[in-house]
Amino acid sequence: MPSSSNEPSWRPSPERIARANLTAFRLAAAERSGRELPDYEALWRWSVEEPAAFWELAWERLGVRASRRAERVLVDGDRLPGARWFEGARLNYAENLLAGEERAEAIIFCGEQGERRALSLGELRREVGALAASFAALGVGVGDHVTGYLPNLPEAIVAMLAAASLGAVWTSCSPDFGARAVLDRFGQVRPKLLLAVDGYRYAGKAIDCRARVAEIAAGLPGLEHLVHVPFLAPGEPAPAGALPYPELRAVPREPRFVALPFAHPLFILYSSGTTGAPKCLVHGAGGTLLQHLKEHQLHTDVKPGDRVCYYTTCGWMMWNWLASALASGASLVLYDGSPLHPTGDALFALAEREALSVLGVSAKLLASLEKAGLRPGAGRDLGALRVLLSTGSPLSPELFDYVYRELKQDLQLSSMSGGTDIVSCFALGDPTGPVWRGELQVRGLGMAVEIFDERGRPLRGAQGELVCTRPFPSLPLGFFGDEDGARFHAAYFARFPGVWHHGDYAELTPHGGLVISGRSDATLNPGGVRIGTAEIYRQVEELDAVLESLCVGQEWQGDVRVILFVRLREGHALDEELAATIRRRIREGCSPRHVPAKILAVADLPRTVNGKLSELAVRDVLHGREVKNRAALANPESLELFRGLAELEI
Repeated sequence: MPSSSNEPSWRPSPERIARANLTAFRLAAAERSGRELPDYEALWRWSVEEPAAFWELAWERLGVRASRRAERVLVDGDRLPGARWFEGARLNYAENLLAGEERAEAIIFCGEQGERRALSLGELRREVGALAASFAALGVGVGDHVTGYLPNLPEAIVAMLAAASLGAVWTSCSPDFGARAVLDRFGQVRPKLLLAVDGYRYAGKAIDCRARVAEIAAGLPGLEHLVHVPFLAPGEPAPAGALPYPELRAVPREPRFVALPFAHPLFILYSSGTTGAPKCLVHGAGGTLLQHLKEHQLHTDVKPGDRVCYYTTCGWMMWNWLASALASGASLVLYDGSPLHPTGDALFALAEREALSVLGVSAKLLASLEKAGLRPGAGRDLGALRVLLSTGSPLSPELFDYVYRELKQDLQLSSMSGGTDIVSCFALGDPTGPVWRGELQVRGLGMAVEIFDERGRPLRGAQGELVCTRPFPSLPLGFFGDEDGARFHAAYFARFPGVWHHGDYAELTPHGGLVISGRSDATLNPGGVRIGTAEIYRQVEELDAVLESLCVGQEWQGDVRVILFVRLREGHALDEELAATIRRRIREGCSPRHVPAKILAVADLPRTVNGKLSELAVRDVLHGREVKNRAALANPESLELFRGLAELEI
């Protein structure tokens, strides 16, 4: 529910409002449109009522570089999906990120052991050029898939930009994913080239990835080249059959940029559903770039010279979002390792040390710090920090209080929500407006976000389904391999025809913001990482003791925790040994984020008349909500097994 406080947690000063990129944009929009646009709400309304005019102005004001302007900004603008943006335009995503003054800071890498590396924009550009030339010599070209199994290192940014400069498509996973989980993703897109690290560090431990990399490379159909990226042991030679990354970027050169259509594929991200393999979401270069420019410059007030850091891995869309900040003239501060090592407030020590302007964290991290009684702002000079971003799960009102009490008072605390599906946000910050505890400040410009009831009628002041009713440029191009678009349509447009259905419970507030209550579908979302239950089932049900399993997300302490129910074979019991085996199997086969917080044995699991397990019904029971599909269940009496479980109260 929205906060009941009568006073906001923060208001920007008049001077800050006057200097904001958003203020200049609003004035330009008023002049362009001939309308009175006195505040954010008026600007948002114009942006969704006149999308072609808004996005054309965004293109002009936010600094898109293109070799050819569009002949038409929006074609078939009443079709969702089906609208086409900036027809005739030609651009290159990498060129936009690598433009700027040669001596400007581009990347600063900081590891949890205190290591630090920096690249100027000129150095980054020439390293990208060197790697791109090597990629091209290996046969990588327009439309080919390049994959990365990498930590959050400068090498990952360089490789992504090298691929994008050639018109290749980039996709990545973080190295804490097990081999099976990686093959479930990369195996679908059949990459030509894989860059893989030798290992990474987390919480003071070195994790060797070489055996996993060998398994992944052997399991990828059509893989032509494996590139070895040394990190743990930079002096050791590459494994047999692998190309050494240092040699591929050894000869610096200026990159060449292939001019491509606005909708040319740029990224493939993975959004797991509740059944089957992860879905491969294809995102276009122009839509990704333009949306990120808008979110960085207008909603986060990023300016040239700012230092921006988001705690993320290469397996989360926030990595892609962070990378795009280069196009706004910002420096990227990359951090790899545990955010709680060597101390719980390591990221805020980083913020002070590197004079961060913008820092992004998860709501779960803030909750952990608050629970531990840490005061991350105490004794620290955080004068440079203007914006704290939070996403991954809803940020509770109490955590708003914690941030302003224990971190900094003059701070835009921007809780954001969107996701892998759109590689951007539906709701986020307004640097010219107040922050209300427990609320996302505003609906994104150009994003026609509404809340629908079950019949598709708009709601205000009540919870419902978060939808987007009009096209936007970062709408995904579709699922890779979904030739007729049927799976893509079923995932987002079947519930409300012609409307994007996002799968979040949300509520519009009287302040013009939103409150997100959690996922409305069965996708798990712990710490903001979307997880498909099918991935967990594949691991658990290979164990002889387990007949079948069912996994749900339980809303818990401001985040979501994964709960796994198992139905065991006769003669087996869920003892500590079996529970440990299940957790180890999931950790090794999927990733640490997939490991359930609780494992409980039950005698039966609810299923529909056609035999499909009903995760949504169990989740509704756990949260005390009405089970809407009860009539579709073959064994509705089984739901009583999940009601009032004492184990889930702790």
